[in-house]
Amino acid sequence: MNVNLHRPRLVNVVNSSIALGFLQGQLQYFQQKGFDVTVLCPGRRIGEWEVARPEGIPIMEVPMEREIAPLRDLASLWRLWRNLRALRPAVTNVGTPKAGLLGGFAAWLNRVPCRFYTLHGLRFETSKGLKRRLLTLAEHLACRFAHRVICVSQSVRENAIISGITSRERTVVFGSGSCNGVDASRFAATPDTMKRASKLRRRFGIPAQAPVVLFVGRLTCDKGIPELVVAILQLGNQFPDLRLLLVGCFEDEDPLPIETRRCLKSHPRVIFAGAVPDTAAYYAIADVVVLPSHREGLPNVVLEAQAAGKPVVGAAATGIVDVVVDGKTGLLFPVGDVPALTEALARLITDKTLATKLGLAGQENVKEKFRPERVWEALYQECLAQLQFKAPQVFLTPYTEKNSSLVVRSNE
Repeated sequence: MNVNLHRPRLVNVVNSSIALGFLQGQLQYFQQKGFDVTVLCPGRRIGEWEVARPEGIPIMEVPMEREIAPLRDLASLWRLWRNLRALRPAVTNVGTPKAGLLGGFAAWLNRVPCRFYTLHGLRFETSKGLKRRLLTLAEHLACRFAHRVICVSQSVRENAIISGITSRERTVVFGSGSCNGVDASRFAATPDTMKRASKLRRRFGIPAQAPVVLFVGRLTCDKGIPELVVAILQLGNQFPDLRLLLVGCFEDEDPLPIETRRCLKSHPRVIFAGAVPDTAAYYAIADVVVLPSHREGLPNVVLEAQAAGKPVVGAAATGIVDVVVDGKTGLLFPVGDVPALTEALARLITDKTLATKLGLAGQENVKEKFRPERVWEALYQECLAQLQFKAPQVFLTPYTEKNSSLVVRSNE
């Protein structure tokens, strides 16, 4: 009997380079715990957010479409299967819908001992007809290919179970939710951040006393941008100096109505910043952060805004309701309800005391419940449990190298 000692391999699969931002710090944590970590994902698409690549982590580019594209999807599946066959991971963690399906299927075909699917949200919630049925089927299959479905929030978990795409026994939510937590210190109002915020105000020509409503994210219908634009136009009569600051980019897959897009680009009180690599100074500018989205998983934008101590107005949609407690850590309004959105924004712009109270409460909530280390440790423990349960021939023992804690010892 020969005994081989080697570090187990963890492979993360996502279908967008943006999703690398969901993994900041996590991949290095698993390296320190004794895993060899590799990421499979497409290269950066034109107009896409620029996200810093994790240092010291190998990234293998595998083209993947976001939308349904049968022939290109088959080619992506082949590339994923071939790469996983060569890498021979002990653990795969696939996330985002297309990578969840194709990466999960490729991992299943390769009989990876421990397979996770991170369910970032339910895309079918805002789809209709045949597209909704196809997206639901894809999610159902992605869940079936995984040993464990990691839901990023309790509302995502409950809606996934109600929709029938998975079972309660197969799902788990780590702590209060999130796929990676938030490092609150990144968004603290440090002197440097405030200095950069002042420069941004001058650059955009925002008067010192002008209230700023900030939106960060994709500029799509699903994100509630058409309703937000109408609300801002209505608020203009009450707050003539009001500015709407948009940080994000347009997407062809869910295009905005022509009138909405024209307004965003031409209205004097709408500032379009585009996609930016560091949003901390933009949160510092804001009086209110708004997320009128129709669906979410667990929105990092809200966690980041709360970490910055900013009050949040959010739609009462899946994912948002997990981090915005109405009247305590922010204000909620019914999805798509423009008058209610307008009223909530006006309330926080007018009532500075309430805005400060909600911002501080949200900040404490993030610091207490959404520390990245809590999510990483929970995922690490789940990996150990699944490896021992699903692959009893694999034994985990202490790893002796610095900053590592395990090895795989397999009998051959």
